[in-house]
Amino acid sequence: MSLIQLTIKGISYSQTQSGAYALVLSEVGGTRTLPIIIGAFEAQSIAIALEKEIRPPRPLTHDLFKTFSDRFHIQIKQVIIHKLVDGVFFSSLVCEREGEEEVIDTRTSDAIALAVRFQAPIYTYENILDKAGIYLKMEEELEIEEDLSEEGEIEIELEEIAESAEGFSHMSLEELHAQLEEAVTNENYELAAKIRDEISKRS
Repeated sequence: MSLIQLTIKGISYSQTQSGAYALVLSEVGGTRTLPIIIGAFEAQSIAIALEKEIRPPRPLTHDLFKTFSDRFHIQIKQVIIHKLVDGVFFSSLVCEREGEEEVIDTRTSDAIALAVRFQAPIYTYENILDKAGIYLKMEEELEIEEDLSEEGEIEIELEEIAESAEGFSHMSLEELHAQLEEAVTNENYELAAKIRDEISKRS
């Protein structure tokens, strides 16, 4: 069965599970999308890997895995979402070291977080897209694309933000940069993303 490549379309709150997020994968060259429910930590990890300006002061678990793999010359060649059982997606990491290929079972959320860091392609099978894929209407596609900044960076709306965007309006750029640095130091990446957006608006 042929593989179909997917790309990350966006991340948003799950409408069905409290405290969870929907990772939306889009069919390359097609109109189908694959929504996958993931946890808050994994959603944050994926978003941070996609961001260009925010770097955590200490490595997250997926960053540690990437550093470990690089040190021992292990490459993730691709991620395959190969099974769907009772609403749960099963995935594999196709890894390579010194010409030897290994396939490792993994949670799909972890697989995507690592795929972003290794710049590895993400694939699934036609039957999985048939079972769980959604054909996007034009207006729905536009709504998802609004979650992507001009550079294609994904922004996540999170419930617990220390300050809203309106709360930054009275701050100078110098104060915003100081707040951004403090937020990253405190590993409050949701707040840091909001501050960065405010800085970008003024640039």
